Amino acid sequence: MKKLGFGLMRLPIIGGDHSKIDIDAVKKMVDEFMARGFTYFDTAYVYHGGQSEVAFREAVVKRYPRDAFTVTTKLPLFSKPDRAGMEKIFKESMERLGVEYIDYYWLHAMNKDLYEHAESVDAFGYLKELKAAGKIKHIGFSFHDGPEVLEKMLSEHPEVEYVQLQINYLDWEDGWVRGRRCYEVATRYGKPVIVMEPVKGGALANLPKSAARIFDSYDPKPSYASWAIRYCASLDNVMTVLSGMSNLEQVLDNTGYMEDFKPLTEEDYKVIAKVAQNLKFAIPCTACRYCTDGCPMKISIPDIFALYNEYKRDMKKLPEFRTKYMELTSSSSGKASACIGCEQCKEHCPQNLDIPKLLAECVLELE
Repeated sequence: MKKLGFGLMRLPIIGGDHSKIDIDAVKKMVDEFMARGFTYFDTAYVYHGGQSEVAFREAVVKRYPRDAFTVTTKLPLFSKPDRAGMEKIFKESMERLGVEYIDYYWLHAMNKDLYEHAESVDAFGYLKELKAAGKIKHIGFSFHDGPEVLEKMLSEHPEVEYVQLQINYLDWEDGWVRGRRCYEVATRYGKPVIVMEPVKGGALANLPKSAARIFDSYDPKPSYASWAIRYCASLDNVMTVLSGMSNLEQVLDNTGYMEDFKPLTEEDYKVIAKVAQNLKFAIPCTACRYCTDGCPMKISIPDIFALYNEYKRDMKKLPEFRTKYMELTSSSSGKASACIGCEQCKEHCPQNLDIPKLLAECVLELE
């Protein structure tokens, strides 16, 4: 397997509606991806309001033989489903995907709280039953917590075959994400790692000028995203690196340098370390959008946070950013000030962000 996977979390959309996927655009992206020898696709029950799995069926399953691709999807425990609830979710995923079996089936975004629920409903036991029945091939979980929790889960569930971790050069030593320490735990237990968020929700592809200049002076040819993805792919215990691609240009770029992947050199690592020292984001949001589906005020939280981060890099252009903010919130999003503090978004945030508090900061600056 090549070390690049197609993440189906940030697909091209129509009219700013994240549940309306541009299927024709996705088909072109898939065709280029597979023509270059890549086969791994990663989706989830909750991506794009449930439409990501459907898009995969339309773009891949209906157009390619089953042995031409590998598909992963995930069982969310956010709503604390019981056994019947898990069965319902799995059945829906199978119907949306249109496949007879799933190659990799994950418990989604596990942390200490969700692990306790998983144990209470024997979620791992359910996955083992699915595997024994031939409905899934491999068992794993994606993870957003500390190394101590990861160690507990792997020690108590040796049946887990793979772990999906958030790793990128900015989060490698981060005090919350602790990418390096989690990677080392997985490696010690002999579990291959699939990397998510290598570009940190696009943040490492759109660098501030001070950081971009460091890469450009060293080698102006590679894209900034390529540095982030190759950083992760160079780790020995990484099986594949997911890229949430949104257009054909990103597919061409990613497959171009990953088709014949070469690990980074020592000099490359030194340059990346300099870039990391120059990077700081006011809000470390990865734009996963888990926070938006249940928002009663329809606030497009990741888009507001992205705009706020841009503003913090160039605060002299406040009038320009306020205009952009008004355009954003007059169409597809409620204003930050519409937040009622219900905190459902906070409960679903893998980055552990205090979203209502951060929205209040956006109100003060942008409204």
